[in-house]
Amino acid sequence: MSTSVLLGACSTTEKRTEEAAPLIGRAEVNITDGLLTPEVLYSMGRISDARLSPDGKRVLYGVTFFSIEQNKGNRELFVVNLDGSDRRQITQTPESEQNAVWINGGKEIAFLSSESGSSQLWIMKPDGSDRRRVSEYAGGINGFRFSPDEKQLLFISEIPVENQTKKRYPDLPKATGRIIDDLMYKHWNEWVETIPHPFLAPFDGKKLGEATDLMEGEPYESPMKPFSGIEDLAWSPDGKAIAYVSRKKTGLEYAVSTNSDIYLYNIATKATTNLTEGMMGYDTYPAFSPDGSKLAWISQERDGYEADKKRLFILDIASGEKQDLSTEFDYNVDAIKWKADNQSLYFIACKEALTHIWEIDLKKQIRRITSGQYDFVDMDAAAGQMVAIRQSMQEPSEVFRVNLQNGEVAEISFENKAIEERLTKGKVEPRWIKTTDGKQMLTWIVYPPNFDPSKKYPALLYCQGGPQSTVSQFWSYRWNLQIMAANGYIIVAPNRRGLPGFGKEWLEQISGDYGGQNMKDYFSAIDEMAKEPYVDAAHLGAIGASYGGFSIYWLAGHHQKRFKAFIAHAGIFNLEQQYLETEEMWFANWDMGGAYWDKSNAVAQRTFANSPHLFVDKWDTPILVTHGELDYRILASQGMAAFNAAKLRGIPAEMLIYPDECHWIAQPQNGVLFQRVFFDWLDKWLKENK
Repeated sequence: MSTSVLLGACSTTEKRTEEAAPLIGRAEVNITDGLLTPEVLYSMGRISDARLSPDGKRVLYGVTFFSIEQNKGNRELFVVNLDGSDRRQITQTPESEQNAVWINGGKEIAFLSSESGSSQLWIMKPDGSDRRRVSEYAGGINGFRFSPDEKQLLFISEIPVENQTKKRYPDLPKATGRIIDDLMYKHWNEWVETIPHPFLAPFDGKKLGEATDLMEGEPYESPMKPFSGIEDLAWSPDGKAIAYVSRKKTGLEYAVSTNSDIYLYNIATKATTNLTEGMMGYDTYPAFSPDGSKLAWISQERDGYEADKKRLFILDIASGEKQDLSTEFDYNVDAIKWKADNQSLYFIACKEALTHIWEIDLKKQIRRITSGQYDFVDMDAAAGQMVAIRQSMQEPSEVFRVNLQNGEVAEISFENKAIEERLTKGKVEPRWIKTTDGKQMLTWIVYPPNFDPSKKYPALLYCQGGPQSTVSQFWSYRWNLQIMAANGYIIVAPNRRGLPGFGKEWLEQISGDYGGQNMKDYFSAIDEMAKEPYVDAAHLGAIGASYGGFSIYWLAGHHQKRFKAFIAHAGIFNLEQQYLETEEMWFANWDMGGAYWDKSNAVAQRTFANSPHLFVDKWDTPILVTHGELDYRILASQGMAAFNAAKLRGIPAEMLIYPDECHWIAQPQNGVLFQRVFFDWLDKWLKENK
């Protein structure tokens, strides 16, 4: 049965007709038999950045819509009352609105838009009217925070890195070659040609004044690429100082270290003080208490270990005393926010693969606020109220009102309701499985819609990336477990060794043991599920990306005929090759144990002895390889080498290579292509060849 759903736009105060291309928004989508498809996935609005108004009565949030036909996305802004009433779309433009916040006591909204040709600061009323641009900064603005009195703007802009080719040979202005003399010349998905700096400019309510670079002449990032943003910059409540995060290192020194610090910039004197001197890991996410007496931040202890426990630290600014509030909490702390009482904070943390909102006070008393089989991925609080964005393996993100006393929640956005109510989802259940070393491992099992236990279904082992990323109640638009289930597969998703949310010991076991216990954990999960009468044990597949892709390549040489099909995206095939090709050497050194040429390093030698490429002689199973050529984290040569090895061995193999994608697949048509090739491959080897 096929139904056509027209997702109508909400009211808006402004219509724009000058653009050549059609506006991207809610569109008509066909849903057949209630099943999730790639096209349905791309018709969903993707919600982010829910922000409460200062009086706690209204919520501002963004929704990104995608057009498969136009092969791009666009983000619009919405406002809704805290009780869920009067939901309005307040923008409808061809350019995305980003970083939107309430200003002027909730009477206006500030945001970023590239409507003028570069990313600039704009302001409008909460109904979308009186839209006006208030900045013309030549370098563009990537993120911003207003001072408490809103008379100054702290913002992020890119500055150029010195170009060695132009410096040495200025008479060759059209030469495209890059002369490189140090490490960190590439990072994740870009050649490092610019770095972000924090800037400060006066603002009179109408126009931005002349900007000052807080790190003038310093060749360091703030915030740090590639994932940090405005959350790593903070105003003191009195507006006299700014806290910012930077790892003040370059080249090789940068490449081997995670030692960032939090610096305090005095606006009047322009003096900078390192507040976390001697703290050797990542120090990020500074947040002043409302009275300005304390600074909270997230701190990791060890240099070079990016997956170290995220601790919640507090600095008493007057005394300089530092305190770890999370000593009794064996899980990561994220997204901290002070309560108005200056004595406690809200934060988000994942425990046993469920991500919830918590509260902690300065006496280290901890209370979990929310509950249920969900992930809360963002939250904001104001005027004694809280809103949060929640998702699960059964539902995409939506905005919820949170009762801070009893943890009850109520949805207020309903952006995907018209789609969701027409879909039939598969049941998701937790199962604790005994591992080979006698421990209990939480494994998520996702069943096909309309599951019939009297039938047999092929099953897929989902191998997580990271490697230190919990298999929590995530909703993905590429590795979506519900769409896999909708295609008739039972999904087995284990929280194997090396994942946060199960304590320090469980997390750290994987480092230096890539081909060890975590791979045994995979076998424990799939072997246990293969015993079920509804699982077709003769037709099992395994899939994964990044470290999950490495896992697939490793399993291909060790699975002892358990599996009938493999899919690896952006995976590591040759660990020696990866050690010298990747950019963040701290990661390679910590997780692999060191360099492969260090013959005296037993941990490193064990790692490299387990490289998947050394076991190609044992490959016997069809494999699909996918990779992006703009992936500078794990180069596409890794995927090409794996594909070539399979073909040379006579193994049925296929490769989907993207010349214009990086570690992720960002473009809608490429995303749909990925899903189609993905299921064509699985169906061929797990269904058609029975």
